[in-house]
Amino acid sequence: MTRTNKKVLYSKETIEKRVQEIAQTLSDDYRGRDVVLICILKGAFIFLADLSRHMAIPHMIDFMRVASYGSGTVSSGKITVTKDIETDIEGKDVVIVEDIIDTGITLAFLKNKLQEKTPRSLKICALLDKKARREVEIDADYVGFSMDEGFVVGYGLDFDEKFRSLPDIYVIEG
Repeated sequence: MTRTNKKVLYSKETIEKRVQEIAQTLSDDYRGRDVVLICILKGAFIFLADLSRHMAIPHMIDFMRVASYGSGTVSSGKITVTKDIETDIEGKDVVIVEDIIDTGITLAFLKNKLQEKTPRSLKICALLDKKARREVEIDADYVGFSMDEGFVVGYGLDFDEKFRSLPDIYVIEG
């Protein structure tokens, strides 16, 4: 399946402005705290990089990778951890940095898994929030953009490992 019909949903400039706002809020909320940003690979790596560069406070970064999509456009519901964090987060303030919350299944799994490591606090920062498709009750504490339906690519988000490097976020059709 080739999906190449795409329409800009959020421009590079709109994304950059919103990421700077979120970074400022995180900096204000976590000033003087021991904060760890945990990037969910692969989709959130560009968001994390920009967010981290704009934060005005010291912070640590770690990575976790889970798979639930494969080459489809909807979550399979099966979650596989392919890379776990290496940082000890016990007693630390943790922010999960995610590209998109869709069904909520993956994020609920991640949140429960990280809670087992007894962080001081655990919050969620998502670039995109697609609440209409929720299957599991979960909300982000920091949200870049809320959206309705549509499959999105660009700014780290992919379709079958394609389109991640696009600077804008597009809805793809076809």
